[in-house]
Amino acid sequence: MTDNPTRLPPIDPDRAAIIARAGGTIDALDPIGAAVSGIDLTAPEAIPPEVVEALEHEMAHRGFIVFRNESELSPDDFLRASVLWGGRELHSTHGVHPQTPGGNPHIFRLSNDERHGIPDVGPQWHNDGSFLPATFSHAGYHIIRPAENGGGTHFAHQGLAFDALPADKQERWQRLFSVNSASGVVHPLVHRHPVSGRNSIWLHLGMTGAVLEKLPDQDGFRLLTADELTALCQDYNAILNAGFENGYAAAFEYGENDCVFIDNLAVAHRASPEAHMPVEQQSLRIMHRSTVKGAQDLAPRFGLPQHVPIDGPTPDARGVWQGGGVGFRWSADIPMRN
Repeated sequence: MTDNPTRLPPIDPDRAAIIARAGGTIDALDPIGAAVSGIDLTAPEAIPPEVVEALEHEMAHRGFIVFRNESELSPDDFLRASVLWGGRELHSTHGVHPQTPGGNPHIFRLSNDERHGIPDVGPQWHNDGSFLPATFSHAGYHIIRPAENGGGTHFAHQGLAFDALPADKQERWQRLFSVNSASGVVHPLVHRHPVSGRNSIWLHLGMTGAVLEKLPDQDGFRLLTADELTALCQDYNAILNAGFENGYAAAFEYGENDCVFIDNLAVAHRASPEAHMPVEQQSLRIMHRSTVKGAQDLAPRFGLPQHVPIDGPTPDARGVWQGGGVGFRWSADIPMRN
């Protein structure tokens, strides 16, 4: 481990050797993520199980891996590669754009031109599937057409972000639980990653309808007030943004035919502002996204249920209890579509 707690250790040499025996290489990206070459995603079913396991473990530790593909991937290649990880099954809840190849319901087609894909998705830090008890384990991004003038994805390592919090916030955030505004599903604000073992923060800044706090010295819970929830969301946004300077966040730009897979319990993501700029400024951008079934519930502690009736009456008139739509608006001047 490096001396700096907000820096990741190098690639595990034993896992690198397993990948090398299959003709591949894996190299750490700075400051997070890893790049893979020599592994053929046009035949993902032929990748040896021990190589899949090694790649999945590195993804859990480094947040994401990018395959620099020498051969062009078909939509089916991309989807078959997506289910190498996590729950090993596609779980798709999105709309299908008319330009989606074959109308495939497992491809979420994104673009900065609504004629080619769904625009304006994911402007705030989030993890996919926050409306589900078992949130998506992984997500995939296959760039079909990278914009000529930038327009990538921001990734932030949520384990390193927890490490960067002051001790008092680490303690308090472990007593906080978010309520999804669309479904009422409850998730911990801090969870222990099932593979890396890191304490990791986890909050959807575009779909949170309430946050419950476990009282520190007694039984029971309270709802955060509007001022408290605003401050929490701003702090969460700030600690992830700080990763760009402090070594745990990356502004990733796609190259032609890149395929990125993320561990959805290890990194938060958001579209870069440039990704949503009009075609006249950035050129056309098209990307396909996949989502993978969760392997286990992201369950709350202290006896909290996995679901609460967020569309029903508030249990505490002093706190925020907001169902539907994009949830609590913690800043008046930011886009909230997710």
